[in-house]
Amino acid sequence: MDNNLSQLDDEFLIRLIQEGKHEAFAEIVNRHRKRFYNIAYRTIFGKDDAEDIVQEAFLKLWEKRLFWNQSKEAKFTTWFYKVVVNLCLDYNRKKKPEPLTEDVQLVDKQQGQEVLLQERQRQIMLDCSIKELPERQQLALNLCFYEGLSNQEAAEIIGVNLKALQSLIMRAKITLKEKVKQYPG
Repeated sequence: MDNNLSQLDDEFLIRLIQEGKHEAFAEIVNRHRKRFYNIAYRTIFGKDDAEDIVQEAFLKLWEKRLFWNQSKEAKFTTWFYKVVVNLCLDYNRKKKPEPLTEDVQLVDKQQGQEVLLQERQRQIMLDCSIKELPERQQLALNLCFYEGLSNQEAAEIIGVNLKALQSLIMRAKITLKEKVKQYPG
């Protein structure tokens, strides 16, 4: 059965998960864990914490599998983004964020990769600026630009209408543009 699972769509896999099929659950996890880790990381900026949140979200999926109602819910990925995002927001509310220092490694200058170092530093500054944005602006940017979701999907996940999402993105872009002007080089 395992070979055939990769051919099934998410909603069918969810039905199998509701029947208690561990193989279907493993397929959903393998298929989507990187995607959901990315949004968790970009929301809380902590590697281990992002992994924990995604693991907790998948555990909730398994534990609450009988409550999934496909006719009521959005498609699986949209619904699961909401679960992960809500766990991240709860985490951020409970814990004071630490400065972004994780994964900052200086490139060995002997290798002549100064350009890579500068690019990495710019990315860190951009990440710090994004982290300073209001929560919903961060989410709008992360979902639309980093996760590649449509504006409609992102609006649904955040719980706003399309016009409000577009306004969040516009305000975030304006703020980031101003901050980027302050960066040297």
